[in-house]
Amino acid sequence: MDLRLDGIHHSYGTTEVLSDISLDIPAGQIVCIVGPSGCGKSTLLRFIGGLEQPTRGAVLQVGTPPEGCLNPLTYVFQDFALLPWRSVRGNVAFALAPHGLERAREDAIIADVLARTKLTDFADALPKQISGGMKQRVAIARALAVRPAVMLMDEPLSALDSQTRELLMDDLIALWTRTPFTAVYVTHNLAEAVRLGHKIVVLSRRPGKIREVVEIETPLGARRYDDPELIEAETRLWQLMRDEAAAADAELLHV
Repeated sequence: MDLRLDGIHHSYGTTEVLSDISLDIPAGQIVCIVGPSGCGKSTLLRFIGGLEQPTRGAVLQVGTPPEGCLNPLTYVFQDFALLPWRSVRGNVAFALAPHGLERAREDAIIADVLARTKLTDFADALPKQISGGMKQRVAIARALAVRPAVMLMDEPLSALDSQTRELLMDDLIALWTRTPFTAVYVTHNLAEAVRLGHKIVVLSRRPGKIREVVEIETPLGARRYDDPELIEAETRLWQLMRDEAAAADAELLHV
């Protein structure tokens, strides 16, 4: 299933937040969204997930969800959003509970996603007993359990230390390489964006508009930090972000 954003515009009262956002999100790609603080990245993600409705425009689902899809759209949050009284297995099971699956099928799904996220040995642990990186793996396993058409990831690694963030990026790439999934991934981290994104959408300062879309051709599993394409892409992203920040400062000086 593809997503199509068609002329998304939004205002809170007299404050214009997003303006004329049109974008195609193809199935099987990770699309990263970057931009200066306050440009509407997380707001746009809420519109994609149906948590809010834009003032104008629409988010269209094109085609059919994958076979076995239980939730077409599902979130992975920055703060993990785990239930502290449930085990790792129990947190994953919580996402499946509304769907009334037979016990054998539910157990098979849980075993599969725990294996894919390297959590099998921690299935009975409580969130307080595992690290921040493992907590985010649980959140990813919970999202994968419902086999979504699109995962909506709102700065999922920003609360983690740099070493854990690197390891989880490797995990996400390995997951995608084995079974490609579709994701919209909001981040402030440009290195994350070029490491994970098939295309990177740069939003301008508020009101957020699409300033540029940077596409990366190097296959996801073959990317290295010394890859000239990645270095060039990150440099380009930084130039765009710097220009937007400078323009925002100049506007403030003239207020």
